[in-house]
Amino acid sequence: MTRAKRPAAGPAHARSPIRRDIQDIIAFIAVAQERSFTRAAARLGTSQSALSHTVRGLESRMGIRLLTRTTRSVAPTEAGERLLHKVGPRLDEIEIEVDALSELRERPSGNLRITTAEHAANTIIWPALATFLPAYPDISVEVSVNYELIDIVSERFDIGVRIGEQVAKDMIAVRIGPDMRMAVVATPSYFNGRRKPHSPQDLTEHRCIDLRLPTRGNLAVWDFEKDHREIKVRVEGQVIASNVSQILFAALQGMGLAWLPEDIVLPHLADGSLVRVLEKWCQPFPGYHLYYPNRREGSPALSRLVDALRYRS
Repeated sequence: MTRAKRPAAGPAHARSPIRRDIQDIIAFIAVAQERSFTRAAARLGTSQSALSHTVRGLESRMGIRLLTRTTRSVAPTEAGERLLHKVGPRLDEIEIEVDALSELRERPSGNLRITTAEHAANTIIWPALATFLPAYPDISVEVSVNYELIDIVSERFDIGVRIGEQVAKDMIAVRIGPDMRMAVVATPSYFNGRRKPHSPQDLTEHRCIDLRLPTRGNLAVWDFEKDHREIKVRVEGQVIASNVSQILFAALQGMGLAWLPEDIVLPHLADGSLVRVLEKWCQPFPGYHLYYPNRREGSPALSRLVDALRYRS
């Protein structure tokens, strides 16, 4: 009895479900990262209904649910989380390597996303971009201003910018600014009938302008140091703001004491619209650093931007 011959194997791409499903997996990852079909569809340039159909087809072929959908939210299931965290970084690596091919061109290209605090954006990022972008017309940069210490990998940022001490140890860090110093200031009229503080503890007797941090809604703590003695003060007042521009404006209106980067209050100290207290308690500290994952080192566009931002004393 003659044994029937097995069909000849076709090319690898014809029999690999991973290759066949790669676009659908990319679609799923976009939804899982955005936690929204609407935002993911906008990111991928497709319709919400088409994206939903794609993900359902992937779930059907895999035989497992990847997303939990409600009328208000979308979230990965346990299987979806595994696919997101195991496959997602590998797809990012492929994207990085493809972007790196721009080294073969005369001009680097690509889109870069930066997350930074407002002060760093105004004093470092925007001035550097004013020179950088005309020199590299094929590179586009998105600047997101916020005070959160976010995970730049999961949020798909290429660069984070924060105070030096806040840079994660598993990231490549590059100094982009000099040492910084804070200043406690108020208008001269604020001190009419009030005793100026002589130590950080005296701040509890004053109206202070608070900064609301996005993470868990906490208020910023004011840090002081003198003769190797560190003091952290939680201040109170009638005003809470969400960024340094608002705090400066409130201080200039006489609404209380403000704790601000020294460089932005110097002009107001010079013209007498603000006065400074607790100066000896405000010591220099490491300034702004940018940070990024070491796997991003191969990106020509990123390396050019990092070099443009690098601090040269």
